[in-house]
Amino acid sequence: MKEFSVIIEKDEDGFFVASVPALRGCHTQAKSLDTLIKRVKEAIELCLEVENPVSNEFIGIQKVTINA
Repeated sequence: MKEFSVIIEKDEDGFFVASVPALRGCHTQAKSLDTLIKRVKEAIELCLEVENPVSNEFIGIQKVTINA
């Protein structure tokens, strides 16, 4: 078993978007979280066929405010 950190965001159209930082280009989207999790597992399996994961350690999210 391998474990990966997955970043999940919700876009302006209401889709959930998942990306896997340890696998470049490994991302997917879906309308529901249940479907997203199924799809991201499939995406990870496909990415592992052609790429070795990089060793990234997820630390967290930080909001930063700027004058704009």
